[in-house]
Amino acid sequence: MKNILLLTGIVGLFLVSCSNGSQKLIVYSNNGAAIDEASKVITVKDTFGHNDKEINFSGGNKKTLTVKLSSGDQNIDIDGAGYFIVNAKARDTIIGGFQKYSTVQEANRVMTQEELAHNIDSLKQMMTGANTNVANKTFFILPYTAAKITDNTDAFIVGPYHRMTSIEKVGDKDPEVYRFYSVREVRETIDKLEKLTGAKPAEDSTGKKK
Repeated sequence: MKNILLLTGIVGLFLVSCSNGSQKLIVYSNNGAAIDEASKVITVKDTFGHNDKEINFSGGNKKTLTVKLSSGDQNIDIDGAGYFIVNAKARDTIIGGFQKYSTVQEANRVMTQEELAHNIDSLKQMMTGANTNVANKTFFILPYTAAKITDNTDAFIVGPYHRMTSIEKVGDKDPEVYRFYSVREVRETIDKLEKLTGAKPAEDSTGKKK
């Protein structure tokens, strides 16, 4: 009898531990999208622009979001507890990843030409999906898909078209920060950085400068 009671207790503890946790989602969409958290339905329109909305679900059990499009429905599964990004944008891939925490003074210092060149190369690789994987904490999120970013729902995620702001450091532990961009935003950033390096404008197939 003691063995049976002990086994029952272990099973009960296992079930409780599996049901713990929550799911925090940031949904990126175009202008005019309607997001119904209760029904888990995202209705998108064939528009441009950018919006983001945070939604939360209790428990880490699998949930399915339905994205309603004029061409038909798309399902996006959210499985497990943690912090997720949902890309409900029709024309844009979301790319980015972990951002090393720095003080305001460090963030505002002038970069060297070598650092600029390195950043440009990293952004170009990111646009192609190169070196983007969970191990590197970098992500390439296609339209109508989702990605789990971290187990930490208290992490800071700075989304497309948002400026990085100062984040307070609590105690000795650095904040967990992630920075994400739209592909269009990355192209614009690369263009600005290349101007700072003095790089020549790219040429099209006719040899004309863009």
